[in-house]
Order: sequence, then C-alpha cells, then structure tokens
Amino acid sequence: MIKSFIRRILGKKPNATKKSRLQRLPVSQHGLTRLQILPCALKVTDTLQQAGYSAFVVGGAVRDLLLNKTPKDFDVATNATPEQIRDLFRRSRIIGRRFRLVHVMCGGDTIEVSTFRASALTENDTSHVTDDTGRIVRDNVFGDLESDAERRDFTVNALYYDPSTEEIWDYRGGVPDIKRKTLRIIGDPTTRYREDPVRMLRAARFAAKLDFHIDETTRAPIAELAELLTNVPPSRLFDEMLKLLLSGHALRAVHQLRAEGLHRGMLPMLDSILEQDEGKRFITAALHNTDLRLQAGKSVSPAFLFASLLWHELHVHYETRLNAGEIPAPAFFAAMDDTLDHQRARLAVPRRLDGMMKEIWSLQARYDQRSGSRPYRLLTHPRFRAGYDFLLLRAESGEADQSLADWWTQFQDADEAQRAAMLIKEPVSTKPKRRRRSKKTISASPQPIND
Repeated sequence: MIKSFIRRILGKKPNATKKSRLQRLPVSQHGLTRLQILPCALKVTDTLQQAGYSAFVVGGAVRDLLLNKTPKDFDVATNATPEQIRDLFRRSRIIGRRFRLVHVMCGGDTIEVSTFRASALTENDTSHVTDDTGRIVRDNVFGDLESDAERRDFTVNALYYDPSTEEIWDYRGGVPDIKRKTLRIIGDPTTRYREDPVRMLRAARFAAKLDFHIDETTRAPIAELAELLTNVPPSRLFDEMLKLLLSGHALRAVHQLRAEGLHRGMLPMLDSILEQDEGKRFITAALHNTDLRLQAGKSVSPAFLFASLLWHELHVHYETRLNAGEIPAPAFFAAMDDTLDHQRARLAVPRRLDGMMKEIWSLQARYDQRSGSRPYRLLTHPRFRAGYDFLLLRAESGEADQSLADWWTQFQDADEAQRAAMLIKEPVSTKPKRRRRSKKTISASPQPIND
C-alpha cells in the first residue's frame, strides 16, 4: 500500500519504462490449430471478435495444449466489459466480487470470460483494495492485453491464442519456459505472493501437475512468506487444496507442499501424519489411489478423500477422549466433531461432506463383525462401497488385517451358500444365561404381603 501511495503522489506507474516484449508466434512455430479448441470457446471468441472486440483463448488451456495434454477448462480473455459480454450471449451471467467474470454456457460446456486487467493503479482508483499485508481484497480495474499479461501469475499461464489467426501472443516468455519445463512467476515474487498468497500453493500444484521445476527466484521467498496463508479465507484455501488433491498428481503435490514448507498450520492433517510411518503409509496409499483413479478417468469423492486425510487426526482426538475416561462409543462420535471443527478453522471443508465422512469412519468397526446377520445388513448400507474402499486403504497401509479385506472382497461376490459357509461362528459363552422375567411380572404392580 505504501508503494501504491508513492506511485500516486509521484504520478508514476509501474512498468512505465518497460518495453513490450511481445512475441507473436505463428502456427508454424507452435503447431496449435483452432481445431484443437473447444467449439464453445471458439463460438465465444468468434462472437466477440465479430462484435469488434479482441478475444483470446488464454492461460492453462494454451499451456496444456502445447504440452500435448487435454485441457480441463477453456478460458477466454477480452477487452469487452462484463456487461458488454453478457449482452452478446443469451445464456450468460456475471459472477464474482473480487474479480468480476462472465460465464457463457453452450450446451453442457461453460466458458469463463474475463476482461483484460490493469497492472497499474490510477490516481482516482477505488476498485483496487489491499489489506495491511498487501493481499488484494477487491480488484475490478480493467486494462489492455499487455497489462493483463503482467497480472497473470506465471509465465506459462500468460499465453494468448487467437483462433482467427492461429497465433500465440507471448509477452512474458511463457513458450520458452514451457520448453524448459520451468515455472517462473511474473514480476517480483515477494510482491506477487503478498498480493495473493494462494499463488504459493499454485506454484506447488503446477510444479507437480506439469512435472516442472520451480525457478529459484520464484521459489526463494516462499518459506519466509508461508505464514501469509493464514490471512486467506478458509473457503478459498479449501478450493485451492481441492484443485491440488484432484489434480491427478496429488501425491507429488503434497510432497512439494512439504518441501516448500507450505503445509504447516494450514493442513493440520499433514503436520504430523507424514512424519509417522503408519500415517505416512496410509496417506501415501490414499493419494496414490486417488491419482490412479483420476488418471484413468474415474471420479473421486471429495468426502472420501478428506475422510482419508483426516483419519489419523480422528484417532488423536479419540485417544484424547479415552484418556480422559470417556466411554468408547460416545467418545468416537464426539471425536469426529472435534476433528472436523479443528480442520475447518483453517480449511473450510464444506459441511455437506460431513455426513458421508462420518459414515465412512463409523462403518470401519462394523467390518470386524462377520457373524450372524450383521454382514448381510452391512452389504445393504448405502455407504458400504465407500467404507469397503476405505478398509482396503487401511489394509494396504498395514493398519488393518489384509485377511479382513480379502474376506469382504470374497463375501460380496459369493452366492448365498458360499456366504453362509464364510460366516464366522461366535464363540459359545460359558456364562450362565440371565433368567428373564416375564412381561407380566415386569409390568405388574407389587402385591401387598398379608400377615
């Protein structure tokens, strides 16, 4: 904020003397054609350009296509304002407070359209607001294409593809960095991380996802500034962590977080787990299986994922209550709430996930019950499959007996005769049975004694 004030007083703008380093790369140099662009994104750029506006496919989609990866999303950047964009597309809506964006819908696809951002503050600017640490809390300053490139986080994300000419516009050397497999932040790293501390998490995520190394200048301030993450709203931290965990490279990303010192405090689940052999094996198995499912195109439940990550923290809270003399069953259910409340203080895990997480946890004790009718009842439970998959993780990490997991694997596919033969007989009790009183005796009023 002090630097911004000085710039306003002196009438200076950052980058005012910096010459444009724009490289306009033809298709012959990069090989990316409009046929590789999602039809809905082409419709958006074509419509905007026909209306007289500039429009580019931008960011991660361009980066991923250059890496021969399939983009998850196609975003568009333009010099049209959100209101002008909305007027051009019947199925569109303006969203966001910190950054105003437009979502344009085509069939089942949604394209996020942003207006070029300004990289400098103006004297009368009231739309760019930062807090005491330098974090941007509101920013709706519109600019031109070059200033928008300056505002992007990393060079590999500051690439603009024009479908009409099939050119890539590269202001910050993103294409050479892709070839070098280097992740480099745009501008002064300390300033950029202070503006948005989540960029430090994104650095770890992109490095893991893309198999890039982080440029040393980009990496240097991270450990010192990691504490800034405590100033980020828990809901935004959750969104970023979910992207990291569902990137298909979660295991490597978590180790990258630890290498950069970013897991402390923000993720209590990782603070001690990865330093304990048993916890490390369990988390490694959970993240590895998550990555395999995503890489195979299968879905992953966030509730299952966080149930796995918080499992050992649940045990810590449970043991604390047992040591205080509480009864096991009530202590276990209370420990569930302790675990979720503790985690939610830093990472806002949505409460809508609580129910499934608690069911997965509470089902684990029931897999030990393999006699009588109890296994049949468990098979009909709505969360049986999720609980069973969780049991497999426990067995894989050595926490649960592998024979128990194998028994349930076989029991599911067995026919009725085979299931009956698999049931484990309960040991015969040697204690004399307690004699029951009849309902009549229990409900009858005491009779008076006659002398």
